[in-house]
Amino acid sequence: MSLLSLTRRSLAAAVLVAALPVGTAAAFEPQRPECIAPANPGGGWDFTCRQVGKTMYDLKLVPSPIQVTNMTGGSGGVAFAHVVSKRGGHDNVIVAASSATSTRLAQGAFPGMTMDQVTWLGSVGADYGVIAVSKDSPLNTLPELMDKIKADPNTVAIAGGSAVGGWDHLKVLAAARKAGVENLRAIKYVPFEGGGEAVTQLLGGHVQAFTGDISEAKGFVDSGDLKVLAVLAPERLPGEFNKFPTAREQGIDSVGANWRGFYGPANMKDEARTYWVNAIESVYESEEWKQIMETSGLMPLDVDGDDFTAFVAQQVKETEDLSREIGLVK
Repeated sequence: MSLLSLTRRSLAAAVLVAALPVGTAAAFEPQRPECIAPANPGGGWDFTCRQVGKTMYDLKLVPSPIQVTNMTGGSGGVAFAHVVSKRGGHDNVIVAASSATSTRLAQGAFPGMTMDQVTWLGSVGADYGVIAVSKDSPLNTLPELMDKIKADPNTVAIAGGSAVGGWDHLKVLAAARKAGVENLRAIKYVPFEGGGEAVTQLLGGHVQAFTGDISEAKGFVDSGDLKVLAVLAPERLPGEFNKFPTAREQGIDSVGANWRGFYGPANMKDEARTYWVNAIESVYESEEWKQIMETSGLMPLDVDGDDFTAFVAQQVKETEDLSREIGLVK
C-alpha cells in the first residue's frame, strides 16, 4: 500500500460510515473531546487538529467543540510518550499525526516505543512537500539552490519543522541526492518545533531556505513572504497551486508527500474507535473538507481503520529502509 497508489478507502469501509447525527447510531459519544497537536501553533499538526476539529463540530459529528492541546517536544515524541504512558484507554482524545510521525518511529527516535502502542484511526489527505526561500532571496529555482549547496554547503542552512533525520530533513536529502549532491551529510539542516517556527527563522534571516509542506507554507506565500522554489509532487498541483513548479520539471526527479491523519490511545473501546474512524471519514467526505483541501493544498489520501494501520506500517518500513541507506539508522 504505497502513498501514491492508495488514494481511496475500500468500498466496504465507505459503506460502514454513516453520516448520522451524533447520538442516533453511535454507542459512544466523547465527553470533552480533545485533539493533541504535537507541535507549536502554526505548523501542520496544529492545522490538522484545528481544521478537522472545527469541521467535526460544524458537521455536528461531536457534541461539543474539540479542545486543541499543543504539546511540543521531540518532534512529536513528547505527545506520543504522553499518550502511551498516561492516556491508555482514554476514548475522548485523538492526536494529529503525519509522515513525520512514521519517520521518527522508523528511526527509533521515540525511545522504547513502537507504532503498535497506539490506535491508528484514519487519514484526511496528503500534503506535498515544498522547498522555499524568502521573498528577497536571489535564488529562484531548485537547481540554483542545489548548485549553491554543491559549491559550498556551509553557505546554506535549511530550516524545517522536524528533527534531524525527520520527514522535513529527509525530503531535502532525497531531493539533493537526485540533484547529484554527493555528500548528503554535509547539508546543514536546522530543526525547529513546527513549520511555522521554521518559516519565522527563515524570514528573520537566520537560515537561507525552508523545507516543509504546502499547507504550512501557504499563508506565508499568500502574504508574499515566501518564494516557493519547488513542490515535491509528481506534477503541478491543481487550482491556485498550479503556479508553483515541481522539482521534477526542473530536472530533479524527487517526490515527497506528507500524509496527515490521526491516532488515539491504546486500548480504546471498540465503539470509541469506530466512532472516531467514522467521524474522520465523514469529515473527509464532506464538502467543507473538500474546500479546505482545495484552499490548503491537501491532496487525496483516504485510508482508515485496519487499512490505515497497515498503511502506516508500510510507511515505517519504507522510511527505515531509506534512512538506513543514507546512514541515519544502522
